[in-house]
Amino acid sequence: MQIQDLPYPDPGVPDARSGPRFLWWLGRNQLGGQFKSLAWGLLHFVSVSALPFCVGTAIQAVVDRSGTRLALAGALLALAGIGTALGDTFLHRAAVTNWITAAARVQQLLARKAAVLGSALTRRVAAGEVVAVSTGDVEKIGWFVEGVSRFTAAALTVVLVCVALLVYQPALGVVVAAGLPLLAIAVLPLLPRATRRADFQREKAGRATELASDTVAGLRVLRGIGGEELFLDRYRRASQEVRRAAVRSARMWSLISAIQVLLPGLLMVVVVWYGVHLARQGRITVGELITVYSSVMVLTYPLRHFEEIAMAYSFSRPSAKRAARVLSLERATDTGGSRTADLPSGDLYDPATGLLAPAGRLTAVVCGDPDAAGLLAERLGGHPAEQGASVLLGGVPLDELPLAAAREAVLVQDKDPVLLSGSLRELLDVPASGDVAARDALAAAQCGDVLEALAQGSLDAEDPMDTRITERGRSLSGGQRQRLALARSLITDPEVLVLDEPTSAVDSHTEARIAEGVRALREGRTTVVFTSSPLLLDHADRVVLVHEGEVAAVGVHRELVHAEPRYRAVVTRETEEEAALSGALGELTELEEIEETA
Repeated sequence: MQIQDLPYPDPGVPDARSGPRFLWWLGRNQLGGQFKSLAWGLLHFVSVSALPFCVGTAIQAVVDRSGTRLALAGALLALAGIGTALGDTFLHRAAVTNWITAAARVQQLLARKAAVLGSALTRRVAAGEVVAVSTGDVEKIGWFVEGVSRFTAAALTVVLVCVALLVYQPALGVVVAAGLPLLAIAVLPLLPRATRRADFQREKAGRATELASDTVAGLRVLRGIGGEELFLDRYRRASQEVRRAAVRSARMWSLISAIQVLLPGLLMVVVVWYGVHLARQGRITVGELITVYSSVMVLTYPLRHFEEIAMAYSFSRPSAKRAARVLSLERATDTGGSRTADLPSGDLYDPATGLLAPAGRLTAVVCGDPDAAGLLAERLGGHPAEQGASVLLGGVPLDELPLAAAREAVLVQDKDPVLLSGSLRELLDVPASGDVAARDALAAAQCGDVLEALAQGSLDAEDPMDTRITERGRSLSGGQRQRLALARSLITDPEVLVLDEPTSAVDSHTEARIAEGVRALREGRTTVVFTSSPLLLDHADRVVLVHEGEVAAVGVHRELVHAEPRYRAVVTRETEEEAALSGALGELTELEEIEETA
């Protein structure tokens, strides 16, 4: 896999049982890139390690006044230089490719999981954690996956050099072969503590990211209640905790780095001291001494990869753990697609509550608990929060349809829809039947003033459809965002459209016009609106009261207001005291009418 071939046609099914298993799965799925990086790494490291032999041979040739050996040493030196340059260049290329492709695979897996889970994702995992996994954690995971092949090449090079030194100069080779393994394992006792500190740092950083994400998402509300300073102090404390954890982690890694500088230096001192002693006895030549000394000095370069792989693993393990936790999430019900992808049509029925939305009609649902209303709306769209009987569309369980087909048949717009950054034309460029034009959807959602505001705020866009919308529509009011989201839903023209409080942020005059526009545009299509607004309820063909998880009353708005106290309490915001007083007055009026009749 090359970078230009991304994204993957199929990123695969990850092993998300744990962080280490997920890292192992990633490595196995790009063995071609790993072997390519290993081959170029071996060429690079072996060429670098061959330089001391070439230099030692050249010096000994000068001492012996041998022009032939000096020329041979020069040729070998040039060959080692070419191998070093080629190996370094293509090792870097292969390593970056492995890094990016591993990170891209993880991002595709996360995007696919988010698409499958839908709104259930943010109910089970904090939004800030999802952001942290898909940004910083992805980079750290890619770092470790890429670093494995370079570490393997470095370890093999160290073994080859030790064997070569034992053959080339056994007396000094024994010292080097005994000392290098000690250098490699000297820092192992410190790695668990360093890993724990790195995990703690990542945990603190993740919490700070979640806090920042939640604060930015609710910035408009915070400004409204004057809570900016409170959350700023919370984030300041969280960032200071991250700083302290990072300093503690850095101290441990600096100690590890210092040890890996100190110990090779001590080994070189021992090699030089013992080598000089052997040279004075005539047991080795000057060229051999220089070769062994230079080899030890050069080997510190591949040995640094031992520290790097340990650091990469300590940083990537918590990141992989978080990614695996997200990727291991499953839908409450599995829409494996036992049926064909043919879209059903007919009445929408929820066996859990008894809610029935007749085909081609506008059904309004009144629910006293907003959270319960949101869960019911998601269940109608095939996004249940827990196991249970599947919603039926035309008698067909949504769970038995392929996921894409179920979502095409039933579209749910939640009470807090998200607007992505881009132009208004791009916002409305969604999969649709083609029967509803953008201008008709915008008109039905009463977006005329929104278009005017966008046109006035953009000097370089002649067409309002080309004006830019900032991230999450933060430059728009809550009502404007809500109406644009409603227009986007209307354009899709699904078989069933479920709207959860679509007009909660607009004024009553605009709400009345939206009710008329939606009713007219969705004529002959099934529409379910969760609302407690009398203006919307009065335009509904059928009104259903859901109380404590069951259908309690069915009728039309004007009838239910007079006949059903629970419905009246939700719609009119009537308190229990007011309801009791209203009931008493009603009874008194009835008595007076009876007395007058008598």
